[in-house]
Amino acid sequence: MTKANQALVASLELAPDQMDFVASNAESLDEAASDGDARPRVVMAGDRMVGFLMYEAPQDDDEARIYRFMIDRTWQGRGYGKAALREVLDEIRRLGHIRHVSICYEPHNEAARQLYRAAGFVEQGLDEDGEMIADLAFAADDR
Repeated sequence: MTKANQALVASLELAPDQMDFVASNAESLDEAASDGDARPRVVMAGDRMVGFLMYEAPQDDDEARIYRFMIDRTWQGRGYGKAALREVLDEIRRLGHIRHVSICYEPHNEAARQLYRAAGFVEQGLDEDGEMIADLAFAADDR
């Protein structure tokens, strides 16, 4: 993620029926600018930007939280979400201090549910905003 590619990140779009699933990338970039724990990442396929995600992994916590994750509607259904999730989980594992990763999503977002379940996330229940919380525990030898 660089200043130079922020406009491209902001231009990525979800399908119309997905707009309520995640905050806009422009909002996320604004948040990242003021939140020292935010780790924004672009999702690339070769030289093409196909998505965006953001997570936090504070040094004083053993939990990382992925709280933004989207693939542009043009590029959905091609495995980029699965590959990006695998890459970010590997990045988080390499940090060394994280024992588990949580992610939230709208309960009626079946594509997200399937993606996260396939990666090993286990649903924990709804949070105070009505979003599903899912958690992935790292084995001690995974870190």
